[in-house]
Amino acid sequence: MTSPTTPARDRTFSDADTDAMREALMLAGQAVGLCEPNPRVGCVITRADGRVIGRGHTQAAGAAHAEPMAMQDAALHGEDVRGATVYVSLEPCSHHGRTPPCCDALIRAGVARVVVATQDPNPLVAGTGLARLRAAGIAVEVGLLAGASRALNIGFFSRMLRGRPWLRMKVAISLDGRTALTNGVSQWITGEAARTDGHAWRKRAGAVLTGVGTVRDDNPRLDVRLVETLRQPQRVIVDSRLETPVGARILDAPGAVWVYGAQPAEDRSAALASRGAQVVLMPGANAKVDLRAMLLDLGERGVNELHVEAGSKLNGSFVREGLVDEWLVYMAPRLLGPGRDLASFGPLAALSDAVPLRFHAVDRVGDDLRLLLRSADPSPF
Repeated sequence: MTSPTTPARDRTFSDADTDAMREALMLAGQAVGLCEPNPRVGCVITRADGRVIGRGHTQAAGAAHAEPMAMQDAALHGEDVRGATVYVSLEPCSHHGRTPPCCDALIRAGVARVVVATQDPNPLVAGTGLARLRAAGIAVEVGLLAGASRALNIGFFSRMLRGRPWLRMKVAISLDGRTALTNGVSQWITGEAARTDGHAWRKRAGAVLTGVGTVRDDNPRLDVRLVETLRQPQRVIVDSRLETPVGARILDAPGAVWVYGAQPAEDRSAALASRGAQVVLMPGANAKVDLRAMLLDLGERGVNELHVEAGSKLNGSFVREGLVDEWLVYMAPRLLGPGRDLASFGPLAALSDAVPLRFHAVDRVGDDLRLLLRSADPSPF
């Protein structure tokens, strides 16, 4: 069964179509760490003989989208796009946002055919771009490599369809499931390759979140340093009592840190504000931050993927609330014995109460394993 955002694959797509869309998706990947909160979109323009005459991907928010970039690339090479085929990894937009509608630009350019990976879940688009292209007499086909486009934009789909980010929980553990020794020492359980890979996943995120306990114990920066990036993710701290030290390194980088609290404290709020932090009160039960409401607020702020690197208590709270969409687990081939857990929740009364997960991908990264797990339940959107 398909939904409006997952059209059935058109069986008439050729090998050349597939190759061109794969290149469009590769270009879309170059927008990671650049275009947030916009979706990552790539575009390839070809002539009838299959020759590529234009390539482009989404730029920073407020700058050009993939289709105008590809048409500009064609023009720079002296190519006319009239009568051409356009491959784009997400439906061309049809509304005036920071930029004009891409579907109108394609219509004015006189292209003959547009092949789209998947429909845009944004309610402001949601098929209207496709309809306008068809109304202009352009041949439109949808559904080629749709799954790959959705995977690349899983956070955007989550925000558009659920109103909240895709929550990815990152942890580094030993073979016996410990994230730190009993005294809190955790640097480094995994190797250098795994740490670098973890920064690549940070780069994907619109925001990186931790708890005040991790800020106090580890004093992390939570920025992207080990891989190149054109933008830094937003930093977020869950801090119910607003106890984040004003000298914390996470507050040093440019841009405001969002600190979610539950209990008002004017003096501590003022101290954090003096360091550029923005305090957001989101009170929930037991004088703790309402995590579900916080995720909805982050969605309103344009966060597509939320990358969580926190301690066992906050991890356990997210698990109890059923808010973890994906686990990014780096497992080192070493045993630590007694130590800190991956997530503190429970105890469970029966094995049937366990949180069911499924392996989405298992890869070796250096000497460690990278496990990507998702809920065993059907996709939430």
